[in-house]
Amino acid sequence: MTSWPLKLADESGPSPEESELAVNPFDGLPFSSRYYELLEQRRALPIWAARFIFLEQLESNPTGVVLVSGEPGSGKSTQIPQWCAEFALARGFQKGQVTVSQPYPQAALSLALRVADEMDLTLGHEVGYSIPQEDCTGPNTLLRFCWDRLLLQEVASTRGNGAWGVLVLDEAQERSVASDLLQGLLRDTSLRNLPGGLRVVVVTDPALEPKLQAFWGNPPTVHVPRESGESPTPVYMDNVPTDRVEAACQAVLELCQKETPGDVLIYLPSEEEISLCCESLSREVESLTFQGPPPRVLPLHPGCGQAIQAVYEDTDMGARKVVVTHWLADSSFSIPSIRHIIDSGLELRSVYNLQVRAESQVLRPISKCQAEARRQRARGFPPGSCLCLYPKSFLELEAPPLPQPRVCEENLSSLVLLLKRRQIAEQGECHFLDPPAPEALMQALEDLDYLAALDDDGNLSDLGVILSEFPLPPELAKALLASCEFDCVDEMLTLAAMLTAAPGFTHPPLCAEEAALRRALEHVDGDHSSLIQVYEAFVQSGADEAWCQARGLNWAALCQAQKLRGELLELMQRIELPLSQPDFGSEHNRRALQKALVSGYFLKVARDTDGTGNYLLLTHKHVAQLSSSCCYRSRRAPARPPPWVLYHNFSISKDNCLFIVSEIQPQMLVELAPPYFLSNLPPSEGRDLLNQLREEMADSSAESESSSAQEFRDVCVLQ
Repeated sequence: MTSWPLKLADESGPSPEESELAVNPFDGLPFSSRYYELLEQRRALPIWAARFIFLEQLESNPTGVVLVSGEPGSGKSTQIPQWCAEFALARGFQKGQVTVSQPYPQAALSLALRVADEMDLTLGHEVGYSIPQEDCTGPNTLLRFCWDRLLLQEVASTRGNGAWGVLVLDEAQERSVASDLLQGLLRDTSLRNLPGGLRVVVVTDPALEPKLQAFWGNPPTVHVPRESGESPTPVYMDNVPTDRVEAACQAVLELCQKETPGDVLIYLPSEEEISLCCESLSREVESLTFQGPPPRVLPLHPGCGQAIQAVYEDTDMGARKVVVTHWLADSSFSIPSIRHIIDSGLELRSVYNLQVRAESQVLRPISKCQAEARRQRARGFPPGSCLCLYPKSFLELEAPPLPQPRVCEENLSSLVLLLKRRQIAEQGECHFLDPPAPEALMQALEDLDYLAALDDDGNLSDLGVILSEFPLPPELAKALLASCEFDCVDEMLTLAAMLTAAPGFTHPPLCAEEAALRRALEHVDGDHSSLIQVYEAFVQSGADEAWCQARGLNWAALCQAQKLRGELLELMQRIELPLSQPDFGSEHNRRALQKALVSGYFLKVARDTDGTGNYLLLTHKHVAQLSSSCCYRSRRAPARPPPWVLYHNFSISKDNCLFIVSEIQPQMLVELAPPYFLSNLPPSEGRDLLNQLREEMADSSAESESSSAQEFRDVCVLQ
């Protein structure tokens, strides 16, 4: 076994003289006093006892795969990456850097900050992170935390191969699509182009360990000792409360009145309920008196952005933190100061419905594995408390053992495009922990075929290869490529960025003034052009946050869109696609933008059946309405709804509403959609109208050609 030439390998604390002389082997600088303070905290983590066992398995295992199994809060996510960096340093980083995948961008960011602090290194230099619209790495980065979807793109791309010495797939029990597929791609060592000597470390919760053992062929497994301390006895409610937010707030206030020490973690199903809970608690806290500083209420969800770091900051004068979150904190975020758990037992997830090709927001029980992980957050001496806002029978009868694999719940078009790029054409050629439904894969193939991403043999076409380069859904990438043909690239770049970033509006208008300011940003052509207009006004304001607040706009989302637009522009320049000059607002640009959108989104078209706004979706017999945020509904003068619309999203769980809608002409649909797509539409009056229009356009084209031919013959006779 390799002898680890690092100061960290010494289990005993350094003497004062050693502290002054010891240097960090990663940057050659002396260790700071904070390094030793954090080192003592690290040694107290349950996983520290498994450190040398892990390093030995990493070095000596001939298969190159090590499984690490431990409970949340045991220190896996912070310590395993550092030990892998030690291993790579001992080998001189000859095989590449250490890359750690995380299922959520926020987790990658927060872990990079924490680990850089623990290693006494500068973030962005030796330790970095890669998340959407932000790459905080440099040429000297040795340890990188990465969103798993970005890592999957690298593994699937020839440009990414050979960059790693160790890959750490963290939080495997979250069952993200990217994490599952990464394991499938890496499992088979015969897959070409993977670098030799690569080490793969899979980190998981004990509940998923048996499945991972079978999947990887019984690799060596490092078991993390259970954290010292007692688990709290959960207290169950006899009935599910009618108002979860009110019940959670009441439980927090009771803890505060009892002055029970420790921070509080509240699990609610959705971001909307998280926001309501934070607002309600903040108002209640202001009206109460406390012996010490009042509690600090903090949200924790993807929309928080970098504000998530406030959750980890030490509060002034020992103020209690009340962190309100959802499934995001099940595994990826460990907060040692938590002593009290309030769990709703529910989660709100987006699930793709194959039958209607739409997302559905599903409110469902969490898994037994999640419930146990949440309870263990309050483990300690003495144990904390765990209040479950549901009866015990609810969990026993309705909760599944493990979380649902996301690969069985998402639209698989992007996944299949990636597999095709990897030249894995059939489902059986890629191993999955849980294979997706065959009909889901078939529908994804059908959609890609409609988009011309596949050739006659079912392989990626030239267009499909380009589509796979973009970090966008295939239909949006197709619309962006079509803008090159229709000379509206500048506007489509903006629209692609706005559609990909978080929602632009934070809430409905709060007052007449805010509503008027919003209406001034609306465009007559619909929501898509309105998004472009919002972005242009945002840029002209100098990206001013106060300007956004006055209009109820999400400043962070618009900043994200600005970064993403720059990335997309750079990508188009790199692959030498033609660009165009800005021309937003002209009649030519208006029609060009509509054509580009129809080229990618012809699968998402609906027709008003009765002139009152009841839209029948063309791809299936489902009736929907325009959402309340649609610009066609917010106009003061009531007008007839557009007869034909193209939409970005349809949700069957939010009042059957279409989101981000623009009017289109059916002639454009006939002109730009594949003929076999129109032929395959289910029977409806809309399909009949389109086929009739197609025949008329074909007859008109034939008459035009015949007339041109006759004119040519007449000219010849005259000559």
